[in-house]
Amino acid sequence: QVQLIESGGGLVQAGGSLRLSCITSGLSFRSYGMGWFRQAPGKEQVFVGGINWSGDSTDYADSVKGRFTISRDNAKNTVYLLMNSLKAEDTAIYYCAAGNSLSRGPAYVEWWGQGTQVTVST
Repeated sequence: QVQLIESGGGLVQAGGSLRLSCITSGLSFRSYGMGWFRQAPGKEQVFVGGINWSGDSTDYADSVKGRFTISRDNAKNTVYLLMNSLKAEDTAIYYCAAGNSLSRGPAYVEWWGQGTQVTVST
């Protein structure tokens, strides 16, 4: 049974930081690119960032470039999203995802986490 379990979400003030973690099980972790999507209230789910299987290639949505950093630890089957300089518009449910070519959109996701809420207050 494949599981992707996110943690690290919460309430933070604008300008602050959070680090999301996603630990996986039942998945051949090294065989997958990993990434993060988010969905704000009333909006569609969108790509945030992705990382290839080896960790040497990353991709980000323009809205988070320079503020968010994705990384992975293949020994721990875990992917991270460090979010700095958070803004109110970053408020959303953040979903961990496994798949390749994730920047193309949700249709390329093979496995989803359950989501973790991030709320940025002003």
